Amino acid sequence: MTMNAFIAVDWGTSNRRAFRIEEGVVVASERDDRGAANVAAGEYEAEVAGIRTRLGDLPMLLAGMVGSNIGWRSVPYVAAPAGLAEIAAGLDRIDDRTAIVPGLSYRDGLHADVMRGEEVQLLGAVAAGLVPADAILCQPGTHCKWATVEGGAITRFTTAMTGELFALLRAHGVLSRQLGHPVELGPAFLEGVAEGARRDLAASLFAIRARGVLGLADDAHAASFASGLLIGADTAARIEPGATVHILADPALGALYAGAIDALGGTPHHIDSQAAFVAGITRIQDLAA
Repeated sequence: MTMNAFIAVDWGTSNRRAFRIEEGVVVASERDDRGAANVAAGEYEAEVAGIRTRLGDLPMLLAGMVGSNIGWRSVPYVAAPAGLAEIAAGLDRIDDRTAIVPGLSYRDGLHADVMRGEEVQLLGAVAAGLVPADAILCQPGTHCKWATVEGGAITRFTTAMTGELFALLRAHGVLSRQLGHPVELGPAFLEGVAEGARRDLAASLFAIRARGVLGLADDAHAASFASGLLIGADTAARIEPGATVHILADPALGALYAGAIDALGGTPHHIDSQAAFVAGITRIQDLAA
């Protein structure tokens, strides 16, 4: 574990989290809405200088969308299978104290996938001993990541647009008026999980409209049912009954995925995603030193 202080930034599309880390422990942090989509290309040097003003004039590692084509510069991905050593070797250095984490790519025939930032948390969970070296990990969100880790390296992964699809359905289209209620982990959600795992997803989504029009279901439960459909279809496509899945997510979203995994015969385990990120980025800093 590194004995030197440094700053780690988890730079997402919409939001940004920065941590001052000393001896592997977060001693100061900040969170704001200065994600990559909200920062112009010419503003990154000033943004980084501002973070150093607030958290300390220290070496800095930047992970996430800062290394994408909407970020500071487009950094080449490291191809899976890869572990933290391969990621550290692929750092893109802005200067001798500032570097961008490269992200991961995966190809298998016609299937192609990419991630930026999630790899730090997923492999950090292994580095911290929060998950075994051979495991299935799920990181729910706008774009849900499912990763297989073997021997401490990510060997393959899949991204599902589950969260984005739900947000689009809620904001636009024929179902939007029915999906305004909060999503709850209850009978309607679990009914949706079961249907999403076995039936045509597109037809099941339209059935929400039909059930409401015909008075067969209360619209107060429509959002929970729709969420269950999407998460159920996503989960059923990724796991077999009996699988153990380690979930890195906030408590509310993590609980929904845990409910779906349990309902489909799997065993869910919640992982502290911040602890995983800190462990992963600290290990990268160690390897790059």
